[in-house]
Amino acid sequence: MYLTTPFILASRSPRRKKLLALLEIPFEVAAAEVREERLPGESPRGMVSRLALKKACTIAKENPSSMVLGADTIVVVDDSILGKPATVEEAASMLSLLSGRTHTVMTAVAVVIAGASRTSVAVESTDVTFALLSETEIDSYIRTSSPFDKAGAYGIQDDRGALFISGIKGDFYNVMGLPIHRLYNLLRSDFADLIFESEKQSSSASNP
Repeated sequence: MYLTTPFILASRSPRRKKLLALLEIPFEVAAAEVREERLPGESPRGMVSRLALKKACTIAKENPSSMVLGADTIVVVDDSILGKPATVEEAASMLSLLSGRTHTVMTAVAVVIAGASRTSVAVESTDVTFALLSETEIDSYIRTSSPFDKAGAYGIQDDRGALFISGIKGDFYNVMGLPIHRLYNLLRSDFADLIFESEKQSSSASNP
């Protein structure tokens, strides 16, 4: 896939960077600093969509001719939203809550081209089931420091958190932080006029 416009990932996440590379399009990284908090009365879906869009718009304002991708991931249990734990106590509480239960991971992707007033947002949901965790397992995992940069205090890839997962229903990559199939379809449907299937076509379009 080739684009006729520059592409920017508004995230520092190494996992999102790795997954976005699967699209084989050149991109730059320009992380957006956005306060991740839930507004009063806001649904989980509404929150994750708003934050992804805010991240994309923050970078898009500075790069109006670029296509900017913002993304946000949350873990939802009984309508409670679990973000990234700030302390050992928070991480332990989150993992204890997830133990032996099924939760939902939501990731929103927002694509914005500010100069063309074009915006598209999509949300992917995946159900993840945890096995029962012992206090020893939780404490040992927290000592790796891995939980502290991940929503819900665990990772599903390249991480001991994967050992806790007994089942998954939905997009695996969504749990990693970027539903690449949903993003691919969004780009092809909502930004089809900016996509070419070959580098030669892209070059020709850029240099009429």
